[in-house]
Amino acid sequence: MASDWQFPYPSQRMPVLAEHVVATSQPLAAEAGLDALRRGGTAVDAVVAAAATLTVVEPTSNGLGSDAFALVWDGTALHGLNASGRSPAGLDAERFLGSTAMPTRGWDAVTVPGAVSAWAALATRFGRLGLDALVEPAARYAEHGWAVGPITAAAWAQASRRLTEVEGFAEAFLPGGRAPRPGERFALPAQAATLRAIGASGGEAFYRGEVAERILAAARAAGAPWAEADLAGHRADWVTPLRRPAFGLEVAELPPNGQGLTALAALGILERTGVADADPDSADAIHLAVEAMKRAFVDAHAEVADPAAMRIGPEDLLDAGRLSAHAAAIDPDRAAGEAPASLLPGGTVYLTAADGEGRMASYIQSNYMGFGSGVVAPGTGVSLQNRGAGFSTTPGHPNAVAGGKRPFHTIIPAFAFAAGEPALAFGVMGGHMQPQGHLQMVLRLGAHGQNPQAAADAPRWRVDPGRRLALEAGLGGAVAEDLRRRGHDVVVSPPGLSDASFGFGGAQLVERHPDGVWLAASDPRKEGAAVGF
Repeated sequence: MASDWQFPYPSQRMPVLAEHVVATSQPLAAEAGLDALRRGGTAVDAVVAAAATLTVVEPTSNGLGSDAFALVWDGTALHGLNASGRSPAGLDAERFLGSTAMPTRGWDAVTVPGAVSAWAALATRFGRLGLDALVEPAARYAEHGWAVGPITAAAWAQASRRLTEVEGFAEAFLPGGRAPRPGERFALPAQAATLRAIGASGGEAFYRGEVAERILAAARAAGAPWAEADLAGHRADWVTPLRRPAFGLEVAELPPNGQGLTALAALGILERTGVADADPDSADAIHLAVEAMKRAFVDAHAEVADPAAMRIGPEDLLDAGRLSAHAAAIDPDRAAGEAPASLLPGGTVYLTAADGEGRMASYIQSNYMGFGSGVVAPGTGVSLQNRGAGFSTTPGHPNAVAGGKRPFHTIIPAFAFAAGEPALAFGVMGGHMQPQGHLQMVLRLGAHGQNPQAAADAPRWRVDPGRRLALEAGLGGAVAEDLRRRGHDVVVSPPGLSDASFGFGGAQLVERHPDGVWLAASDPRKEGAAVGF
């Protein structure tokens, strides 16, 4: 890829150029990944080590009870992994159908965690070091403690207001009755023991061993309809990525039950407009992108679900005629239509790595809404996700809640090719911000040739339900007024660590450069780092 070397947005970061690189949302996790590379591991070893460490040092966005997805370039081919879990088979869906929305707290929101199965599958197929070695840095931090960063502390305090009363949450994550403050040391020895059990068993302990028994005991004690087969029957699935051209790149996303095709559809709609001729920070460009994004969201939230339940296939949602019709309906001067009410916020970690032998890994892991359901299985340190909140409560909807079913999923890793060659592993964490972040990254990198750090630094916009359009402060002033004139319900978020400022995601990117060199970039909105050697 050919990028410029200008850095036009306020930032204190520079990209890292090296033969082996890791970019994550937390520096200790980035270093754990880099250590795996130094010990002769692959890029996949690096993301597994970093992902395990993130469950400890950034528990506000992920945990051992997370789901995960990955895209891996092994040097010759691109592989996709769907490690999302299903709802318990015994779930009584009738309790929820017809209600306003699914619960977001407690056992009713919990689906089977898939992240540990992702680590095991990735380490077995593409790793060299073994899962026991890869989880050890995380186990040491959990056992001996680590100093909480300021952004993590702010997110922790925010989540604590929602989850204080949920079973097991305060005991595990609110020592002294409150969230840790920046710089305070936090340890969770039970999580260290669980990590080592996972490593020693190649992940088996989590689904069919001692950890599984404790999770199931907690479910039974709460009256939740979980059975041994729900955990023992879980599997991570290797899948074929979806690939579509956009703005000089070929972008790859995972197929449903994730929302990756939302990004591909929005890019397909947007490429049929004149957006590439407009400054990416202008009201003209943002308006066109927002209108494309809203249309893609409507289609995705109507049809994307567990593949076994979908009425139409991904190819139908990405059909050229469909995308062209959407593009033709966009008025360049007026906002039209509304984004679905089902757009929900979320907390996630995205990370990426590349090694000196040409491998690249794009990986994402999440508990969904900041500590997920709030349920923590006693004695394990396992904070369980609330992915069940992603189900629809509308009877007959392809994503309607049911037992033994994967819900609509927000977390999506991305990858891109340039001139047929693997060029970029990237992602932007954060609920419904993720496909919007992918669109904004591809537009900046592909159409405007910005370098990955500049693309990550740039101010962002976010489509919310209805006609609400959130802008970061860097897009305020005249741009905001122009967008209001066109009919958007514009809200400008203040800078700093307010609750409103968490919703614009966090990007991590690795780009291939000549002579075996990688460029890694990390988003200034997170505590993370791009590192290399």
